[in-house]
Amino acid sequence: QLQVVESGGDLVHPGGSLRLSCAPSGFTLDRYSMGWFRQAPGKEREGVACDSAEGGSTQYADSVKGRFTISRDNTNNALLLQMNDLKPEDTATYYCAASRYTFCGTTWREVGNFPVWGQGTQVTVSS
Repeated sequence: QLQVVESGGDLVHPGGSLRLSCAPSGFTLDRYSMGWFRQAPGKEREGVACDSAEGGSTQYADSVKGRFTISRDNTNNALLLQMNDLKPEDTATYYCAASRYTFCGTTWREVGNFPVWGQGTQVTVSS
């Protein structure tokens, strides 16, 4: 069974940083594009970032460009999301997901392209 497990969520002050991690189970990351999504209460799940397999392109939501960085720890088979300069509007449950495709194309935000999801990790940005 293919699974992913997120970790690293926490309560942080505005302007602070967090690093989220996603560990796959039952597969290795190298063949799949991987995404981070988030969902705030009362809002739809939205794409945050996507990383293509095999050194392909990355995609970011406009709201996080320049602040968040998606990357892979190939040694430990993990997906990372470095989040800097956090804002209260970043507060959400963050989800890691594995795509059915190797490349993050123009449809990278579509949740239907990601058949494998984790349970999420809570990020709260508050003073």
